[in-house]
Amino acid sequence: MRARPLIHKTALMANAPDILRIAVAQLNPTVGDIAGNLALAREARAQAARAKADLVIFTELFIAGYPPEDLVLKPAFVEACVAAVADLAGDTKDGGPGVLIGSPIREDGKLYNGFAVLDGGEIATWRRKVDLPNYGVFDEKRVFEVGPMPGPVNFRGVRLGLPICEDIWGDLGVCETLAESGAELLLVPNGSPYRREKMDVRYQIVIRQVIESGLPMLYANQLGGQDELVFDGGSFVINADHRLAAQMNQFEEAVTVTTWRRGDDGWTCDEGVKAALPDTDEADWRACVMGLRDYVDKNGFANVVLGLSGGIDSAICAAIAVDALGEERVRCVMMPFHYTSDESLDDAAACAKALGVTYQTVPIEQPVDGFTDALGELFRGTNSGITEENLQSRARGTILMAISNKFGSMVVTTGNKSEMSVGYATLYGDMNGGYNPIKDLYKTQVYRLARWRNENVPPDCRGPAGEVIPANIIDKAPSAELRPDQRDSDSLPPYEVLDDILESLVERERSVDDIVAAGHDRETVERIEHLLYIAEYKRRQAAPGVKLTEKNFGRDRRYPITNRYRGRGE
Repeated sequence: MRARPLIHKTALMANAPDILRIAVAQLNPTVGDIAGNLALAREARAQAARAKADLVIFTELFIAGYPPEDLVLKPAFVEACVAAVADLAGDTKDGGPGVLIGSPIREDGKLYNGFAVLDGGEIATWRRKVDLPNYGVFDEKRVFEVGPMPGPVNFRGVRLGLPICEDIWGDLGVCETLAESGAELLLVPNGSPYRREKMDVRYQIVIRQVIESGLPMLYANQLGGQDELVFDGGSFVINADHRLAAQMNQFEEAVTVTTWRRGDDGWTCDEGVKAALPDTDEADWRACVMGLRDYVDKNGFANVVLGLSGGIDSAICAAIAVDALGEERVRCVMMPFHYTSDESLDDAAACAKALGVTYQTVPIEQPVDGFTDALGELFRGTNSGITEENLQSRARGTILMAISNKFGSMVVTTGNKSEMSVGYATLYGDMNGGYNPIKDLYKTQVYRLARWRNENVPPDCRGPAGEVIPANIIDKAPSAELRPDQRDSDSLPPYEVLDDILESLVERERSVDDIVAAGHDRETVERIEHLLYIAEYKRRQAAPGVKLTEKNFGRDRRYPITNRYRGRGE
C-alpha cells in the first residue's frame, strides 16, 4: 500500500484551481457511427457548459464506439475517428469545458486504444491504453499495441491520471505509477459490459486502486447495447477515504456534474447524486430490454415479429420486446398444428391482449402436410419421429422469415440457455431469427423473471403494468407440443436439476465427478454433458443474444465444434 502524499499549497502549480467541476458523459454511442458519436459528444459538452463544468469525460473509444473490433484495422476508419476528435478539439477554443474522449489512434505505424485531452482549441495530448484485455469477450491484443506507461497530464493546473479501463483491472501498476509521477486524481474511461453482480466487482477493483495509489477515482462507464454486449453505465466516484461520493444510474443516459475540491490532503469529490441501483432481477430484465432495443434500432429495423406459442419463452420475449420497443412495433404470430392445445391457443391470445400487440394466426397444417407429401416416397418404410417434429418447427421458422422479408420486421428468436445448452432447438426452425433476448437465461431464471415482471415495470420500459404474462403460462408444465401429450420432462430432468448441472458445466467448468459429488446422479450428469458437447454446432449458428452471465454462449465460451474430449479417460 502506498501512503497518500500531503499536497501543500506552496507546491501547487501557478494559478491552479481549488475547485474543479467534472461532467461525466454516460452515453450510448454506436459502433462505426463517427458523425453520430461526435454529435452526441458535442451535445453533452454543451450540456456540461450550461452546468458550468470545467471538464467533461467520455468513455473508452467513444468516437469509434466500443468495441469496434476489426473496424480499427481499416486505416480510413482510424483517420476519420482522429479527424472527429480534432473537430471536437476545435470547439474547446470557446473557453468552455475541456474534453477527455476515447478514440483509436495510429502513431509510427502502431495502432493504440487512445484517450485524448482537448482544451484551448487543440488536442493537447494523448494517452494510450497499457493493459490490453485478452479474455472473455475481449481480444484487444489482436488489434492494438500496448501503450507506454503513462504519466499525468496537466489540465489547467491540475495533474490528471488517465488510466484506461483494463489499466485499473490488471496488475501492471498503472495507477501506482501515475500517483508516483504526480497525479492528483484518477479519471478512468471504461467500456465495461454488464453481467450479473458486476457492479460489486467494479467497486472492489476501484477501491483496491484507491488504496494502492492513495488517490480518488472517477469511474466513467459506457451505456448501451452492442451486439451481445450491454453496457450498463453505473458510473461512480470513490474518494481517497474509500467512500462512495457519487453514483449514477445503471441503464440510463445522463451527463452528471461532479464537484471536486482541493485541500491540504489533496482532492475530494463532494457528495453528489446517489442513485439506487437495481437488484439482480431488475438489472437482468433491463439488460435484456436494452440489448434488444439497441440491436433493433441501431441496425435500422422498424419493428419485430415473433412466434407466440402459449409457452413461457415466447411470452417473456414478447414482454421484453414490448418493453424495448412499444406495443406498436411488435407483431406476434400463433402458428398452430394438430398438437397445439386449446390451452396454448387461449394462453397466447391472452398474452397478446395483455401486451397490446398485433396478434395473428397462421395455421401450419398445409405447409407441414406439403413437406410430408413431398418426402413421402423418400421416407417410405421409416418410422415417424424427430424428423417429422422438426418439420413443424421449420415450417414455423419459414413463415416468420417470410413475414420478415415481406414487411422488414426482424424475427426475435426465443430459445433459453437451458435449451441452447442441450440442443433442444431446431436449426432453421425455432432458432431462426436476428436476435435472442433470453439466450443467456436458464429456464428457471426465465420463470423467475416472468413472475418478477408481472409485479414490476422498470424505468424506461414501454410495456403496461400488471400481469403481462398470464399466470397459466407460468404455472403449466412446459411442452414443445410437437407430438401428442409431449412434456419437456419426457426427455430432460426437472429444470431445477438441469440448470444446476448446466451452470456447473458451463459457468464453473466443473468435472462430472465434482458435480456428482455435489449430489447429482452420475448417469444424468454424463448425459447432459454429452448433449452440451454435441450441440456446439447449433450454438455456433445461433442468433446473438444479451450477455448476462460470466460465460454466455458467444465470445465468452469458444469451444471447438469438432471435439472428442469428454474428460473421463477417453
